[in-house]
Amino acid sequence: MGNKRNVLWNPCVGHTKGQQASELEMPQELDQLPRTSAEFYRDWRRCLKSGKEKYQLLLKLEGKALGRIFQAELGFGLLGEFLTVLAENVCHEDRDAVLQILQSLSGTKRFGLNLDLLSTSEKESTKDLFRKLQGMSGGYWTPGHPSGKAEGEAHLTDTSLQKEAEESRVMELMRCYQTS
Repeated sequence: MGNKRNVLWNPCVGHTKGQQASELEMPQELDQLPRTSAEFYRDWRRCLKSGKEKYQLLLKLEGKALGRIFQAELGFGLLGEFLTVLAENVCHEDRDAVLQILQSLSGTKRFGLNLDLLSTSEKESTKDLFRKLQGMSGGYWTPGHPSGKAEGEAHLTDTSLQKEAEESRVMELMRCYQTS
């Protein structure tokens, strides 16, 4: 009984240095992409301060990962935030990625309920987003277009078919998001 024990009976009291160090190591930026909805929500709130940072995270995760992360359900308020961030930052280069994100989110459980709970400003952001996406489809151009006349005519046919497919994809998403 006279020997001093090195066993800590209350671990919450003994490691104050460890707790301070972990608080100081709180990352200001994301070290790795979130894999669960809890990780995503934590990072979305704590680490990402600007709309541009949030937009970049959505693009990095892509539609498939977002669909997997939120397969059970999309947390209250997140859909509206996503739509607002996408509307504010969407650009022509990211058009396909944004469409994929919208497609994946529309497949989450309770999607209809999330749509019903959008605020008026979030609904306006959604309409604005789809207006921008439609505007981008009008001037769609693919780099490396053929220069020969016969090849050019074939390219125009391919481009018009591609444009029609994209427009129908946007129209379908507009129906899902109740903006049409």
